Amino acid sequence: MNMTQYGFKDPFKAQAESLMATPDFSRCIPGRVILEHKRMYRVVTEQGEWLSTVSGSYAFHSAGRMDFPSVGDWVLVEQMPGEEKGIIHALLDRISVFTRKEAGMRTEEQIVAANVDIVFLVMSLNADFNARRLERYLVAAWDSGAKPVIVLTKKDLCENTAGYLEELEGIAFGVDTVLVSAVTGEGLDEVSALLREGLTAALLGSSGAGKSTLTNALAGKERMAVQDIREDDAKGRHTTTHRELITLPGGACLIDTPGMRELQLMDQSEGLDSGFSDIDELAEFCRYRDCGHGQEPGCAVREAVEEGRLPEDRLASYFKLQREIAYIEQKSDARARMASAKQRKDLTKAVRRAQKQKKKR
Repeated sequence: MNMTQYGFKDPFKAQAESLMATPDFSRCIPGRVILEHKRMYRVVTEQGEWLSTVSGSYAFHSAGRMDFPSVGDWVLVEQMPGEEKGIIHALLDRISVFTRKEAGMRTEEQIVAANVDIVFLVMSLNADFNARRLERYLVAAWDSGAKPVIVLTKKDLCENTAGYLEELEGIAFGVDTVLVSAVTGEGLDEVSALLREGLTAALLGSSGAGKSTLTNALAGKERMAVQDIREDDAKGRHTTTHRELITLPGGACLIDTPGMRELQLMDQSEGLDSGFSDIDELAEFCRYRDCGHGQEPGCAVREAVEEGRLPEDRLASYFKLQREIAYIEQKSDARARMASAKQRKDLTKAVRRAQKQKKKR
């Protein structure tokens, strides 16, 4: 296997070499997770693909979901003798990670894609286009550490693209936008040009946005199943049901992900500042440093809204995401304290058991 094509580069090389020089990991080799299913992992290595699980020690010392591997992660894996199976002993530090809040009432953080260089935010040019949803994706993308690129699909079905592009001008500052048609091939070369050898990209968007169709077009063959969108509301059915990393003819890697109708944010306050840089810049001119942009005198943000330079609904969206992130931060802090206490308790029990066994001997 050509591991360079799978994105094996510094700092992953340096981490792997340092760990493998120690006795605990001397029998391991680096590999990348290309598929995950119920804590089972398909890991590609220079010696082939192995169906792998984490070791007991790894699981014991993991505090939460973020400590376990996900698609795109680099790991140190040991091959089981005589089998095409492996045991994962270590997770290498991530250079980027796109996350969201797990669906439902839980505040568990869910990894969507790891170690991604480019995040393609895919949205179709039809009734499914939603500027407020795109704002959420941009906040999460900026926070992930990857470069966001907006991909507007199904251009062949849209007669007026100018209106969509005009709407993007007010929310996607400094973000490249590519208009694509998988039917005519328009825009595909522009997307392919971004996918250099050794680079990893992820496709994110709602169901029916055209992610799987785009994946097939870039791969040059049918890699993902495709379904049509519903005619009554332009919403799509879930086509991709799992995350999977594939290699493209040009030498890059691509992660297709299940469609997300709703993206609930986690602790992504830094991404909020980047995603709403227009509001952040206006806030520099507020009279008070801690201005909440409500009824405070001398608020430059409110002034921009009143003068029509900043849309009211964009500021409302900013406030909504700000409240959501603040709530999640509070819940996450409480959860982290509970997890830390549980881990200390488990470690204490393990030490006591070891001491009892030692006395019996």
